[in-house]
Amino acid sequence: MQIVYLLIALAVCITVHEAAHAWVAYKLGDPTAKMAGRVSLNPLHHLDILGTIMIFVAHFGWGKPVPFNFHNLKHPRRDAALIAIAGPTSNLLTAFLIAILVKYVHMPLFLGNTLQAIYSLSIILLLFNLIPIAPLDGSKLLALLIPRSREDWYQRFLSQGPMILIILIICDRLIDGATGFSFLGTYLQYGYELVTVGLFLAT
Repeated sequence: MQIVYLLIALAVCITVHEAAHAWVAYKLGDPTAKMAGRVSLNPLHHLDILGTIMIFVAHFGWGKPVPFNFHNLKHPRRDAALIAIAGPTSNLLTAFLIAILVKYVHMPLFLGNTLQAIYSLSIILLLFNLIPIAPLDGSKLLALLIPRSREDWYQRFLSQGPMILIILIICDRLIDGATGFSFLGTYLQYGYELVTVGLFLAT
């Protein structure tokens, strides 16, 4: 049954995450994602093949990047950051709502386990996507700190991001296999615990 819970959680969490990106982009004046059908709660519009595979292989991953056109944004850097943070924020809100339900509502075993899987994956996607490497959302937030004189360097960094990310994940797995210590695993573990404590205190 664990695979069923994971598949449901995957569909829900990535769909909410990517749809939030698309909706905020549309509200900020860029119809690109909406025209591509991304302002939608249909999981098929948002799942990325590699990102989905990484969920099963490495226990974290990503959805299909939401397209947007900088030229349609009134304040490109700021608005790009707002579009980026919309995804992790949607995952945080999802986890918060589930924390309230779990704390105050008695529910059947299947539903409880499903919500727990959605909760866990929501937080993992939140934390993983804040890493400042493309195509993850943290790379867009990083743009706010990059001087305009380094814009060319930043664009090259973004273009090389997916390869950098894959190499880092592979290296982390090799280090974990050799030493038993995972940088990403430690970050996700302590981040998960910190977010969980915060959410349940807030409820």
